[in-house]
This record gives sequence, C-alpha cells and structure tokens, in this order.
Amino acid sequence: MVRCAWVPGDDPLYVAYHDREWGVPVHDDVRLFEYLCLEGAQAGLSWRTILHRREHYRQAFAGFVPEKVAAFTEADALRLLQDPGIVRNRLKVHAALENARRVVEIQERAGSLASYLWAFVDGRPHVNRWATAADVPAVSEEAQAMSQALRKMGLRFVGPTICYSFMQATGMVMDHVVECFRHDELATYGDEKVR
Repeated sequence: MVRCAWVPGDDPLYVAYHDREWGVPVHDDVRLFEYLCLEGAQAGLSWRTILHRREHYRQAFAGFVPEKVAAFTEADALRLLQDPGIVRNRLKVHAALENARRVVEIQERAGSLASYLWAFVDGRPHVNRWATAADVPAVSEEAQAMSQALRKMGLRFVGPTICYSFMQATGMVMDHVVECFRHDELATYGDEKVR
C-alpha cells in the first residue's frame, strides 16, 4: 500500500491519521476549531508532537467547543500553562482562548465557522494531482486570503503556512500525492482542480 512519503511507517497513530483523517472534508465547527488550535500549537514543532498529545488537548480545552473555550478565564489559562499534556507556550495558549472568542463572533456573523472557512475554496475541496511530496506547496492564494481575513478579525497563529496546513488537514485542499492510495478515494469529494 503506497502512502504519502511524509508518513512515518513506525508510528501507528500517525499512519491512522493519514489513512483516516488527513484530507477528509470537515464541516463540523468543533472539529474545525480543534484543527485550527492544533495547527497553531504545532507552529515550530512536529505534527507528531501534537498528534500524540491530541487526546489530552481535547480534555484540557473542553472538547474544543468554541463557546466553552471562549468562556475560559485567566485562571484557566494559568491551569493550561501548568499542564504537561499540552505544549505550554504562553503565546499559543492565550491565542487559543482569544481565537475561540473570535470564532464565536464568526459563527454569529456567518452562521457557522464551516460556512465561513469553506467559502475560501468556494465550498468544494480543491483536488490536486501532485506527483511527489516535493511538489506540494507550503501555501496557496486561498490560504493567504484566509490568513489575512482571520488576522484582520483578531485571530493569532493563523499565518498562511498554518492556514494551508489547516486546509490540507480538513479536506479543503486534497494534497495526497497521486500514488497514495487515499488520493483516488478522496478525489471524489472535489472538483479535480489541477494547479
């Protein structure tokens, strides 16, 4: 079975993430907010570090329900900064709490976080046909637009590279290489857009 080259074959959790999650379209606000937080937490670190702490993150951040995280206080922030099960970076923790407040505002304005974010890809996954992992870009015009819009709304840790990684993870962009067994399975969700 051929997988994308970035998948470490010796890590069952990572393999499962690639095989079952990465690139599958997500339209649930809670899951989208979770990915947004985790992608921000990953900045400067490996995805493996975050993936192996994800279950603890879910507990620490109230299941990533935006309304619940938006209600966290400074005492909650201090509790999180003492929690060895997450990345205890002051900027990232405070950003997650502030981002939750901004997400609630987005939901109130746009109806849902999903409808707001999916608009950056016109509501359909962009399916790419990359031959190798080296062909996959680190950013796209859509990710730059998403980053700019989210930053304007006050969100942090949402640079263009983080936004592109978020879009890949949530299936807004399908970047499994063509030889990967998941490419053809997930291509059916999109609009076979070659770039």
